[in-house]
Amino acid sequence: MKVITAKSAGFCFGVKRAVDTVYEEINRGGKIYTYGEIIHNEEVVKDFESKGVTVLNSREELERLESGTVIIRSHGVSRDIYELIRKKPEIRLVDATCPFVVKIHNIVEEESKAGKEIVVIGDASHPEVQGIIGFSDTPVSVVQTREEAEKFSPSEENGVCVVSQTTFNYSKFKELVEIFTKKGYSINTVNTICSATEQRQTEAREIASQVDVMIVIGGKHSSNTRKLYEICSEECRDTRHIQTLDDLNLGSPESIHCVGITAGASTPNYIIEEVQSYVRGTDF
Repeated sequence: MKVITAKSAGFCFGVKRAVDTVYEEINRGGKIYTYGEIIHNEEVVKDFESKGVTVLNSREELERLESGTVIIRSHGVSRDIYELIRKKPEIRLVDATCPFVVKIHNIVEEESKAGKEIVVIGDASHPEVQGIIGFSDTPVSVVQTREEAEKFSPSEENGVCVVSQTTFNYSKFKELVEIFTKKGYSINTVNTICSATEQRQTEAREIASQVDVMIVIGGKHSSNTRKLYEICSEECRDTRHIQTLDDLNLGSPESIHCVGITAGASTPNYIIEEVQSYVRGTDF
């Protein structure tokens, strides 16, 4: 049986940087907290918790904290969270925000100060988007669907700045931007989908179009993994989203001659290798 594994599968630069940061702080010692899950992968978060790292799940938990090291998650946080931490002299702040997300914060802050309304193309419930919203001084609209884009009309007269969640589906981003453009608004569009995401999505689509079964590995809360699953499902009817090898049951259909494997940006290499080894060793 042929197995095709995506070269881009696994940790992206921003995730690796964040994970390495936590391990460095563990080695440094002291009480360590992360504001939110450092990345969206349950296995990684469990490993950190086993080493004494505590996840702060809300602003209220952070407000009650008096000392220790707080690491900002890779998805970033809003400006007011930074301000809250800096007001606490006994708390050491370590920022593990992905540099691509920091770039969006800077764009939103600058464009909103110039009076432009902000549109974020992405999932309003995702922590990255919530953090981006928190850097704007003007109204922010979050748009995820074609219907939302059609209904949008700016409330500001100084124009609109459009940015994107870094892990958004690139083809959908272009589709939504085209809708805004046709409305004739004064728009400054900045494609802030990270290059690693574009590459991962393009490769996943290509592999899925060639295989009988496509396996997408990643956390159930991982936005970029869900986008990969959506993309692969368009090309391969038998697409599976799993978190670990324990979730995989290929069965033994004779029709499976080729299997594709990709993984989200928060998936550790050892999980990818376990799945790949299992599939390669499966004898139909």
